[in-house]
Amino acid sequence: MARTKQGPEFEIDVGGDPYLWRLHRLPGWSSDAEKPHGMALAVRHAEGQREAVLDFPAGPQPRFGAPQLKPAQIAPALVAKAIASAIAAGWEPLSRGKTVTIVVDITGG
Repeated sequence: MARTKQGPEFEIDVGGDPYLWRLHRLPGWSSDAEKPHGMALAVRHAEGQREAVLDFPAGPQPRFGAPQLKPAQIAPALVAKAIASAIAAGWEPLSRGKTVTIVVDITGG
């Protein structure tokens, strides 16, 4: 089954290997939900197929009327650290299999 792209992908180099990442989910705050959810990034090795979803915790709620988060606003150092943390946690980017979700902290660690 072909993968459907949900947004632009960006290249990043981590440990000498090329990775592609995209914003998978925007952070969300709701008075109805039990707890808010943070942003999530979908990451894969440029030569691999297996994706990892890096799930960040929710930060402070933005002010009313604040613009939505754009992928260009996400620091490359944060993405690189989160990818390195996912690999350290056991994600094998060149293996085959289902998408794995890895929870990281607000700093990507």
